[in-house]
Amino acid sequence: MFIQRLVIIGVGLIGGSLASVLRQRAACGEIVGCGRSVENLQTAVQLGVIDRYETNPAAAVADADMVVISVPLGEFASIFRAIRDHVPENVILTDVGSAKACVVNDARAELPPALLSRFVAGHPIAGTEKSGVTAAFPELFENRKVILTPTEETDEHACAQVQAMWETAGAEVVSMPVEHHDEVLAATSHLPHVLAYSLVDTLARMDERVEVFQFAAGGFRDFTRIASSHPKMWHDICLANRDAVLSVLEQFNQDLAVLAKALEQGDSEQILTIFNRAKAARDSFCG
Repeated sequence: MFIQRLVIIGVGLIGGSLASVLRQRAACGEIVGCGRSVENLQTAVQLGVIDRYETNPAAAVADADMVVISVPLGEFASIFRAIRDHVPENVILTDVGSAKACVVNDARAELPPALLSRFVAGHPIAGTEKSGVTAAFPELFENRKVILTPTEETDEHACAQVQAMWETAGAEVVSMPVEHHDEVLAATSHLPHVLAYSLVDTLARMDERVEVFQFAAGGFRDFTRIASSHPKMWHDICLANRDAVLSVLEQFNQDLAVLAKALEQGDSEQILTIFNRAKAARDSFCG
């Protein structure tokens, strides 16, 4: 596929990496960036990630063939409102948001039917704890999954074009219903971030916090790496997908209570059973 004019609204880790790999693979012509931080956008131009930039979304999407929205979930409604009357007739819209029901609901509320049909909700299962365009790199999506969540309004051609874009970036594309996506990601991505943030916050408020962090080993760093992720982004994700997050958090709390009781009672067999079961599941996943 070839995108004549690609517009990235939110030129950070994900948006910047997508622009970089599509440019590297000669899959697009002009790349226009859009965002609030002029400094970040200027850096993106200097790094060759984008060709030019606009701070006004309406101006950015003029003559666009593909628009990728990569902003915090709380900003989607305002972005849709800003661009809906300014995009070309045949433009294709997509996004990279980590929760999908809220994005689809905002699209249905803000976009006219003709444009809604050309919106393909998506989510690349890729990233790091770093943010901003300086963290972007073209290999980010290689052999990673991208989930598309088309709805009954989604045009098949638009969906095929978005799938082709992500496959060009090196990703494996799968589709699933919006609600199922949010349930799965609540368990596999959103809950781990909640736990990492909570653990680091707990330790940081302990009286011995200096000593705690001084003697933190590799296990602590591995487990809490994602607590260095962008707080506002994850704040928006947790609120946007709060029902699914609360459901899986309740299940986790119940299982944690079982482990705590086993520790309290010195139940060696139960503790070992939980640890062995977890190791087998983790080893299977990594394999």
